[in-house]
Amino acid sequence: MRSLENIATASAGGTIPVATDVVGAAHELAPILAERAPKFDESDRFVAENYVLLKEAGLVQAGVPLELGGGGAEVSELCDMLRILAHSCGSTALAFAMHTHQVAIPAWRWRHQKVAAVEPLLKRIAAEKIILLSSGGSDWIGGSGKAEKVDGGYRITARKAFTSGAVAGDILMTGAILCEEDGTEKVIHFGAPMRAPEVSVMDNWRTLGMRGTGSNDVVIDGLFIPDAAVSFSRTPRQWHPVFQIIATVAFPLIYAVYLGVAESARDIAVEIARKKPGGEGVLNLAGRMDTALRAAQMAHRSMIETIERNAPSAESVNDVMIGRALVARHGLEVVDLAMELAGGASFYRERGLERRFRDMQGARFHPLQAGPQAQYAGAMALGLPVNGIF
Repeated sequence: MRSLENIATASAGGTIPVATDVVGAAHELAPILAERAPKFDESDRFVAENYVLLKEAGLVQAGVPLELGGGGAEVSELCDMLRILAHSCGSTALAFAMHTHQVAIPAWRWRHQKVAAVEPLLKRIAAEKIILLSSGGSDWIGGSGKAEKVDGGYRITARKAFTSGAVAGDILMTGAILCEEDGTEKVIHFGAPMRAPEVSVMDNWRTLGMRGTGSNDVVIDGLFIPDAAVSFSRTPRQWHPVFQIIATVAFPLIYAVYLGVAESARDIAVEIARKKPGGEGVLNLAGRMDTALRAAQMAHRSMIETIERNAPSAESVNDVMIGRALVARHGLEVVDLAMELAGGASFYRERGLERRFRDMQGARFHPLQAGPQAQYAGAMALGLPVNGIF
């Protein structure tokens, strides 16, 4: 397979870095991922072999700025990459989205906020192709885990759920709650090295869908984090400006995956339906399905447009989370209608439609889930505080 890693082009002034063609790479990988996907799904096995391909194609460092040795891909391009990958294998795309957004966030901060502190991490991703992990199930606004202050740093004890791609990861971008002597709490944020002896990966990912993401729990038992390794601290259960950046940048990438799953379900259903007798019922189902898909696509486009404003805030969080809710709602509608349109054929695993139906169910569970999202949007509409809604 042709490598699509960053290359340098000669010029009169030296060398000019060239951005990685992430969309082209995704299209090249798609047939291989599609062939492998059923086996990963049926065995609950992490898509480790696919990560090898992602590294070979230069996609691990694709979101790192060109100036720092990466692929220089914009968030919109990364969204397209993940959406295309999801057409073939939702698990590969979703697990890789968790790395991709952890790269895109510091890249955005470096580019738009001139935050020099993130530069060493970005350079390391580009040079070493390290994999970053996140734990959406444990490291949202509320925080989780325990940090104990010790000489020179902190001792961490925690169990982090939904850590996609845990066995392939190098650094878990996470946090823990520290109880101060006066009784107040704060969350400290840091990177936990996955090869440390105090860090272990459970084998507990047995799920309805996205079975190949390897989103096992990670257990941290007494890991020492030096003071200098803490990137920032914040008040638990309250929005922080960094989390406004995280929410604004990360969720269009994550929900690009679910959009890709919905699109592929639609394509499979149409292919099946074209071989069956038509009629008003078939036309109605196909029309409703495509209408729902268009709504999901438009909602996702609005999420990307929010990123492109480059102004993370409470307002951008609201806009992204409205888009997230609509992609989930209409994507779930698409897979429902796709199953109905395809009829009994959809029930057979070999068709791949029931896997898309199951994978799409994961769209329900990322923040902001339906209740908090509606409350956040309602508070914004009424001019009320949103700082504690998550």
